[in-house]
Formats: sequence, C-alpha cells, structure tokens
Amino acid sequence: MPSQWEFQVGPSVGVTAGDDLWVARYILHRLAEEYGVIVTFDPKPVDDWNGSGAHTNFSTKKMREDNGIIEIEKAIDKLSKAHMKHIKVYDPRGGKDNERRLTGLHETASINDFSAGVANRGCSIRIPRNVAADKKGYLEDRRPASNCDPYSVINALMRTCVLNE
Repeated sequence: MPSQWEFQVGPSVGVTAGDDLWVARYILHRLAEEYGVIVTFDPKPVDDWNGSGAHTNFSTKKMREDNGIIEIEKAIDKLSKAHMKHIKVYDPRGGKDNERRLTGLHETASINDFSAGVANRGCSIRIPRNVAADKKGYLEDRRPASNCDPYSVINALMRTCVLNE
C-alpha cells in the first residue's frame, strides 16, 4: 500500500546540509531494504495526492537577529525576481518533475507564479507563524522537489539571497 512520510535533516551550515541529506537518503534506502519496502523520491508518484518536496529552511545570521524579518523580506524579494531560474535547478530535470507537483493544488503554489506568505502551505516561500511573530528566524522555500540535488538548491539560494547574483 502506498504511503508518504517526511523526514528532516539539520540544522546544518552551508553545503553540510547537502551532505546530511545524501547520507539520510542512503540510510532510508538501507532501512527500506531491511523491511522489504521501496522508497521513491519522485516528486509526484501518485496523481491527485500531495506530492513530495524537499522544503528547504534557509536563514542568514542577520535573519536570526532582532528585526531579521526585514532581511527575510529582502531575500523573498530577490527570490521572486529569480523564480524561474530557481525552478530550473530545483529538480534534476530542469523543472520537468516539478511541473507535475507544483500545480497550485495539494498545498503547492503554481510553478509559473511566485508567492510568499505567513503560515501558508500553498505558496512558494512560507514564513512560519512563529517567525512572523518573533520578527526573526528563517524562510521556508517550498519549491525544491524531493529528488533535488541539495547542492544545487543551496547554491541557488546562496547566489540569490547572499551574493545578489
């Protein structure tokens, strides 16, 4: 019987997050072998079900400091301007896998439209409720596909939000 689970890695700094995800994927596959089950990281294995993403929590030191919400909002503005560039690197097929998942249904935003909001699971970038209340913290990029290359995701976020590329 098909089912869907979630797991998290981190907090991790920089490319270590990519290392942590690859090790976690390996461990999950080994455990699945032990129990005779199959794991897939396909972003949309079953039509009309929620897909599978690699939601990525991202912050800089300034975002975590008092009034860091200002830095979070600046990052969101930068991400909005680089939306399609990110979509192309957020799955290994240049956005083709995410076309099936990011439909605007099943707690996703449309692949073609950038959106951001507080506690909104149906947008591209989510600001958790506690982050909005505390006015500091992190943002959650909900666009990366479950089969993403985490190093490509980290690279895109850093280049857009920190290096202003």
